[in-house]
Amino acid sequence: MRAIGGLRAFGGLWRWRHNPLRRTTDLVEAWLAFAALVLILVAAPLIGAVVGTTAQSALQQSVREQQQSRHRVTATVVKKVDGSPLDPDPETATTRDRQSRVVADWTGPDGTRRHGTVMANLKTPQPGDHFRLWTDGQGRTVGRPLDTVTATTHAVLAGFGATVLSAGLVEGVRRLIVWRMVRHRYTRWDQAWDKAGPDWGRTGAGS
Repeated sequence: MRAIGGLRAFGGLWRWRHNPLRRTTDLVEAWLAFAALVLILVAAPLIGAVVGTTAQSALQQSVREQQQSRHRVTATVVKKVDGSPLDPDPETATTRDRQSRVVADWTGPDGTRRHGTVMANLKTPQPGDHFRLWTDGQGRTVGRPLDTVTATTHAVLAGFGATVLSAGLVEGVRRLIVWRMVRHRYTRWDQAWDKAGPDWGRTGAGS
């Protein structure tokens, strides 16, 4: 909306650009608003597209690497660790959110037998229950690998964020320049009033 307002201001100033009341700063401010509009409508989306594309490429590479290096294995519950399941909101939590800490045994992809405390997607785990968990090639527990949809969502958000940030930066610079121009204009007015002196408007005072 600020950019549209700047375009309207530019159009208005352009119509009376030969008006003798027009100041140089007025024309500079109009061109500044027009340049900011072009940058917001063209450059900012372009920057967002570049950032989004770059993020997408990097994240999809991470997806491929994680899917190759992480493996899902079957673990067996030895005993449940004291403590309630991680279910902060029973009314809204899904089965995937209902996890319990258990001591379990599992075998890594390389044949290494492992034993330790892990999170199990079991609401009421009992000794001997089986569940699935993610490990690296040596059987050490790792997080779930990043999936394609999540990676794409993150890339889109990164691109959108870059677009908004770029547009905000352009508008911020424009406002800063206009503010400095206005301050300079007021300073010149003050200097002009100081030169006029207290006799301004009196007959024979030369004003």
